[in-house]
Amino acid sequence: MQRSEAELIRQAKQGDAQAFGHLVAAHQHFVYNLALRTLGDPHEAEDLAQDAFVKAWLALPRFREQARFQTWLYRIVVNLCYNRLPRLRRELMAEGAEMIDQVPDETLTNPARQVETGERLAFLQRQIEALPEKYHLLITLRYQNGLSYEEMATVLALPLGTVKTGLFRARAQLRDALRTFEEDAE
Repeated sequence: MQRSEAELIRQAKQGDAQAFGHLVAAHQHFVYNLALRTLGDPHEAEDLAQDAFVKAWLALPRFREQARFQTWLYRIVVNLCYNRLPRLRRELMAEGAEMIDQVPDETLTNPARQVETGERLAFLQRQIEALPEKYHLLITLRYQNGLSYEEMATVLALPLGTVKTGLFRARAQLRDALRTFEEDAE
C-alpha cells in the first residue's frame, strides 16, 4: 500500500526511519541535482546531499508543514550550499529587490531542424554552466527543479522581486549568448 507524503512525514516525525527512507527516495534525485548544479562537483554534491538528509532527519520534528516538504528540503540544501560557497548569498542579496516585467521564454525546439536544435541546446547548457553562481542557482531552481517564483523566494530567503530580477538577468544573458551563437552559425 502506497503511503501519501503527508503520512510519511507524520510517521517520520514520530521517529519512523523507514518512512523517512521513503521521503529520501522520493527526493534524493532533486536534492543531488540541485547540489550538483550549484557546486559543480559530483563528489561535493553527494556529500552535500547526504548532509542535507541528515539535517532534515534531525530537524524533522520542527517541520511545521506550512510549506511543502520539498521546499523545506531545498531550503536545507541551499543553506548548505551557502556554507560551501559563501559569496553566493552575498551576490544574490546584492541583486536588490527591484521588479522587472517578465519576458516570455524563448522556444528552443523546432522539429524541422532537430540537428540545429540539439546543437543549440548543448550550447545553451554550456552557457547555463558558465553563468555566475547566483544566476546559475536561480536557473537551476526554476527550470531544472520546477520551483515557482514564490518557492524560490522561500528557499533562498530572498524577496520575490530579487528572484524575478535575477531570473530576468540570467535569461537575458542566455538570450544574448544564444543570439550570438545563431548569428555565428549563419
